[in-house]
Formats: sequence, C-alpha cells, structure tokens
Amino acid sequence: MKIILAPMEGVVDHAMRELLTASGHYDLCITEFVRVVDQCYKPAYFYKICPELKQNGRTHSGVPVRIQLLGQHPDWMAENAHIATELGSPGIDLNFGCPAKTVNKHKGGAVLLQEPETLYKIVNAVRRAVPAHLPLSAKMRLGYENTDLAQDCALALEGGGADMITIHARTKIEGYRPPAHWHIINDIRQDMTIPVVANGDIWTKKDAEKCRKISGCDDIMIGRGALCLPNLAAVIKTDEVPMPWADICGLLIEYATFQRDDMARGFLPNRIKQWFHYLKRQYPEAPHFFEKLKTLRNIEEIIAMILHERC
Repeated sequence: MKIILAPMEGVVDHAMRELLTASGHYDLCITEFVRVVDQCYKPAYFYKICPELKQNGRTHSGVPVRIQLLGQHPDWMAENAHIATELGSPGIDLNFGCPAKTVNKHKGGAVLLQEPETLYKIVNAVRRAVPAHLPLSAKMRLGYENTDLAQDCALALEGGGADMITIHARTKIEGYRPPAHWHIINDIRQDMTIPVVANGDIWTKKDAEKCRKISGCDDIMIGRGALCLPNLAAVIKTDEVPMPWADICGLLIEYATFQRDDMARGFLPNRIKQWFHYLKRQYPEAPHFFEKLKTLRNIEEIIAMILHERC
C-alpha cells in the first residue's frame, strides 16, 4: 500500500509537508495547486510553492513532492509543466477536483468534469511537454453535479496520458459532506489500466481498510485525516499509537519556528489556527486551548503559549 499526502490549498504547505512526512510513512506528496491562466511562471514562484525543488524535489525525509497545476488552457498548462519539471519536480499532478466556487467560476478544478474532451486535451498537452520518464498524475472528483460522466472523465485522463489518477469519492456539489462513495471508485476502476488511488473520509486505520476493500484500490490519499491525526500514515501502516497531545504541541512549535523568518509569516498565525480546526476532531484538549489562542496575532506570543501548554 502506498499513502499519498493530499494537496490542501492554504493548509498543506512545505512546512506542513516536512512535519507530516518526517515519520517516513508517506510515499508521495502533492503541492498546493499552481493556478495557471495565461502565463508562464518564473522559477521563483515555483520555488515559493515548492522549496523542495532545491532538495532534488524531496522533503528532508526523502519523500518526493510533485507540483500540482490547475487550469483550463492546454498550452499554458503544458508550458508551466515543462518549467516545473526542468526545475526538478519529480513529475506533475493536475487538479480537476477543486470544489472552490471562485476556482470553478473561472473554469478551473471540478467544473471541468463536465467536459471530458477538455480533460483529455489538457492531459495530452501536458504529457507531451513532460519528459517521458517522469510520471503524470491527475486528481478528480466523481463529477460536478452528479456522477453521470465519472467514467468518461477517468477514461479521458487515462487516454490523455496520465499514469495514475486519484479519485475523491464525492461530487463537487457534495463538497466534503459524508459519506464518501468509495463503491463508485470501484466501478470506475474496473475499466482502467492505470493505478487508481482512493481519497475521501479516511480518518482512521479502520477507514483506510474499509476504503481499500470497497474501492478495490491498493493505494490511498489522505488529507484532512492527516491534519487531525498527524501520524495517521504510521497508524495505518504500522499500527503506531495515535500521537499524544504533548507531541502535537511540539509539532505546532516546529511549524511556527520553521516559517518564522519566511515571507509567509504574515499569515502563519492564521494557518496555525486553521490547523486547530482539524485537531479539534481528534484531541479533546484542542478546543479549550484554541479559545486562548485565537485572539493572538503575534507569532512569538503564539509560540510562548504553546510552550506553556506543553509544559
């Protein structure tokens, strides 16, 4: 079984990838998406999204990090994919699953699941632009409003040249509301010749086992579950005990200090607070601590409070 760390816009940045992959139980990471419209990004922008490019495209623990692109114009997507791989991205991932209204309004993400032919054209253009030895993957949902075109979309991605697809087992309209329809992934998978990765509502080891059984997929992608329980991959793979709260506080401090001098520190406090939204699902200590934390704006004050909590 391979476990892939999901790309979560505004949450799973390079610092989070470093923390979550430190245990060594992830096989691949995907970056937050690069929104492609009508331009080629300069190397500096790719380095900002994926500092791991300066480390041979891997986290410090050796997990490969693949740049994800989101857009609707085949040629622009292809050119940016070429630049990303020239800079060292060990492959490219394409986003056809983002449910965000703003993204969909501008013909990006899940809205393209209404146009299998467009999916084919984008993937085909990117495949021709990316060196043959590098993998090209894509992520999709089961559809936009319904699942009627799910099979057509998956086959379009494969036909265009994708080496692997990840399927989030809900439509765009369903967002993240449970349940995830893992059985539909299995229906789609029957006609595929490339690996299919199952994604959606994997919060525990039991969920992972059930998802694999129902979807028929060997491999899974986890996102929100990994933020709720940072060692979830190890729990799934090796029956490691869930990480205790004191260790979570340690990770929060690492996350803050990792980016203390980064240009992104202006929004770092908000990202820590956003992480608490997920931690509250797993840790009873999190809601009370978050109430004390949420009014703070200075990163040093936040670190001091976390240190006090840990002690």
